[in-house]
Amino acid sequence: MLQQTQASRVLPIYGRFLSRFPTPARCASSTVADVVDAWSGLGYNRRALHLHRAATAIVEHHGGVVPADLDQLRTLPGVGQYTARAVMAFAFEADVAVVDTNVARTLARVSGVALTTRAVQASADAVAPKGLGWSWNQAMLDLGASCCRARQPRCDACPLAACCRWRAGGRADPDPARRSALVSGGQSSFAGSDRQGRGRLIAALRAGSVAVADAARASGWPDDPGRAEQVVAALEREGLLVRGDGELRLPGQRYESAHAVHEHVGGRRDDDAPLPADAWPHDRQRRLDLTGEEVAV
Repeated sequence: MLQQTQASRVLPIYGRFLSRFPTPARCASSTVADVVDAWSGLGYNRRALHLHRAATAIVEHHGGVVPADLDQLRTLPGVGQYTARAVMAFAFEADVAVVDTNVARTLARVSGVALTTRAVQASADAVAPKGLGWSWNQAMLDLGASCCRARQPRCDACPLAACCRWRAGGRADPDPARRSALVSGGQSSFAGSDRQGRGRLIAALRAGSVAVADAARASGWPDDPGRAEQVVAALEREGLLVRGDGELRLPGQRYESAHAVHEHVGGRRDDDAPLPADAWPHDRQRRLDLTGEEVAV
């Protein structure tokens, strides 16, 4: 849930979500529609779909217990290197190094050169102390968030300042972090994007089925049905909606009434609306689709 979403927005939803789906088995036995509905307010709804699929795989292949093994975690839908290592470090307190955009930025600057994906992970692995996996990774994430920030780094407060090659070189341009792997860049504009239309349509579908003929209006593009159809087709391919009898629904959703295009679509914050860069839990947007995982909708 914290992927690209600020902690203050996650916390109240997190508690309700766990009350509704306290175990992988409960999540897996629910419909995609149930999980997407409980995800309301977080945006990037493909994460909810991945979570449902991962819960199903955990039940089918791991007896309903989240595996405490890095390779097995990597086989779960939507789980790549970052997420697998984060689960190992924070859920199981294993001695694995977690690399997000903040950690990657810090390591690149300390080394003084842009790092490849393999190099940044190897660097993180090399400095992680044995027996301190949980606390070390928390510290590294917070260091990048509070000191080695993307803009206006606080080198005077950084405990690594004495060994930082970028600082020793006068913080010269180009900043090695800007060219390093796993360091997130800016995000394309949200207003008017397909992501905005997807969010509006999913928000409408949470409240009820939507007639195919009304998809353009539900997506916020009443004068561009062709674009709306492209979004509908993409969501259908991904498994986030189904169509039949001239209607669109969330998978597993049952409604007696149809043709529901809801006024709130145009009057509330779209679920997929991005947050300002300074609102992310670690000082800037955290893009966690670094290895192809958790791709944002």
